Amino acid sequence: MKIIIVGAGIMGLSAAWALQRDGHEVAVFEQGSIPNPLGSSVDEHRLIRHPYGGERGYTRMINAAYAAWDLLWTDLGTRHYAATRTLVLDRGDLWTRRTKEALRDENIAFEQLPAATLAHRFPLLSSEGLSGAMLLETGGTLFAGTIVADLVRHLRSRGVRIEAQRPVRAVDPDKAQVTLGDGMTLAADRLIVAAGPWLPRLLPALGSRVTPSRQVVVYLTPPPDLADTWQRHPMILDIDHSAGFYLVPPRPLPTGGVSGLKIGDHRFSLTGDPDRDREATAEEARQIIAQVGGRLRGLERYQVREAKTCFYDVEANERFIVEPVGAHGWVMSGFSGHGFKFGTLLGLELARTIRGERAAGRLTEWAAGWLSPESPAVLESDS
Repeated sequence: MKIIIVGAGIMGLSAAWALQRDGHEVAVFEQGSIPNPLGSSVDEHRLIRHPYGGERGYTRMINAAYAAWDLLWTDLGTRHYAATRTLVLDRGDLWTRRTKEALRDENIAFEQLPAATLAHRFPLLSSEGLSGAMLLETGGTLFAGTIVADLVRHLRSRGVRIEAQRPVRAVDPDKAQVTLGDGMTLAADRLIVAAGPWLPRLLPALGSRVTPSRQVVVYLTPPPDLADTWQRHPMILDIDHSAGFYLVPPRPLPTGGVSGLKIGDHRFSLTGDPDRDREATAEEARQIIAQVGGRLRGLERYQVREAKTCFYDVEANERFIVEPVGAHGWVMSGFSGHGFKFGTLLGLELARTIRGERAAGRLTEWAAGWLSPESPAVLESDS
């Protein structure tokens, strides 16, 4: 079939990758440059990890996501990934309790660290106010910007049409048709809209379920005497909905050099225009740093390298929207800041559905993280 995809973030490109592997003729249109600095699938890295609170559907999807990434690494001939392990700080909160229950029920191993052991094993952190932590040997960093750039190169080498700076101003899922910014109209057999925080402009009815959310992240430069220790440190998750943060430790980049030490607020702003408000202010950087509070020992010795913004497409319950729209369309949206890790898996599963191996509704239910005996099986080895 001929398939048009709107958006060249990780979802649109992963769908293009999976559909091209099935022999379809694919064209991707991106409104900005690729990678688009205004999009959600940029920056140095994104995390992949098993802990997901009570959202067991997503916990169960992680192993299949790893398999999907391995398939992509084979196609690309290289890996844009670094293992880090996962350290979940335990405040005795509901999210952490549910995470422990889910990991135990799913037979995902973790080590329970009392506060005193945490302070000894990870002396860069303060254990004050914590009951302890969970340490998983799984988890790591996906080098997002490098993945997008290399995936574009790979797809173009396989004949996929990818056009940057070609905004789409209207879509018609019933006709699998798009109207470009210059007025040109193109039609295909299927249309996939993966427009991230810009979805409400193209599909207002579905867009009412998605809210653009401006997020700020801060890169810190650790003191020189701690640099090597941080390069061996696990990622940190402190998922407190009132004042939580995540920390991405530095790792060697595939392109050379070392990625930054990144901290971000796990909460959503649910504000902002994705075409504007792109510069992070010094006050916003200060607020993000305040999120780690006294958690990093000697925080005054760290320097702010830069503060950056990105936009999420947030669904109210943080559940992915992968569903048919119109007679010949699909939408991929609502990834709420935690979709990148599943990009390749969702692309493969969408391709499976388009080739008729499951009912569309079952894919939608599974992608939303709902558990059901009717849920589709995840990635097969020959996908």
